[in-house]
Amino acid sequence: MTDYTNYAATQHPAVALDFPDLETRTTGQEPADIRLWLRMLSCCTLIENEVRSRLRSEFQTTLPRFDLMSQLTHAPKGLKMSELSRLMMVTNGNITGITDQLEKDGLVERMKDDGDRRSSLIRLTLKGRRHHRRMQRAHESWIQALVGGMAPAARGALFDLLGDLKQTTYARLPAV
Repeated sequence: MTDYTNYAATQHPAVALDFPDLETRTTGQEPADIRLWLRMLSCCTLIENEVRSRLRSEFQTTLPRFDLMSQLTHAPKGLKMSELSRLMMVTNGNITGITDQLEKDGLVERMKDDGDRRSSLIRLTLKGRRHHRRMQRAHESWIQALVGGMAPAARGALFDLLGDLKQTTYARLPAV
């Protein structure tokens, strides 16, 4: 089995020198769980940084804006700010700022919540749905291009193994 610890340094030396990932900074003497954690973070960071860059260059938008719009596609009647905050795991203040920008661009609208007069529902406008659909298609193709180099069996095995990790981690979290 190949050790990919220093892959970035050997395959892309300029990138590794300028932007070393978390894993390339290890000595190989760290506990296996720490090395696994750093490898997962490095993979996520590599993919996320590329997606951020492409969203910025191709759509003049940010990943948080894309994420918020993605959440709204699953709720055609809209979501409260607090629901968006919980789903995206960020503060209400972050959601307010992103929503303000999207509303200014005509991509979302605020509507009164009949069930709670103190709060509003946020939903995509027709323009927002169309714009998000274009971004979603591009996003899907970027992820397929970035991850698609893996053999299908390896991709399936990784998916299953990460599912096991997710389940194990949830089981070990303190009860709330």
